[in-house]
Amino acid sequence: MAKYVLWGTYCDNVEEKRAPHRQAHLDGLKVQKESGVLVTIGPTKDLRQVFAIYDAPDQDTVEKLVQGDPYWQNGIWTEYEVKEWIQAF
Repeated sequence: MAKYVLWGTYCDNVEEKRAPHRQAHLDGLKVQKESGVLVTIGPTKDLRQVFAIYDAPDQDTVEKLVQGDPYWQNGIWTEYEVKEWIQAF
């Protein structure tokens, strides 16, 4: 499978706005991690962006996972970009 990187942005006041959706978001990420499709994910320290690495059959799979996430569906993530990544090392 190919690897994909995701860069996305968070809404303003993210800590407050994400609170009602946080557990559902984390539960979904746990399922993705256990299935092997999600390698890693996390926010930048300033909570302005999110970064993730996926191991997926195609970009469409990654985009469906992002669009199905409560953070995307509820405006916590405001933009995202997925690119196929070549892991050199």
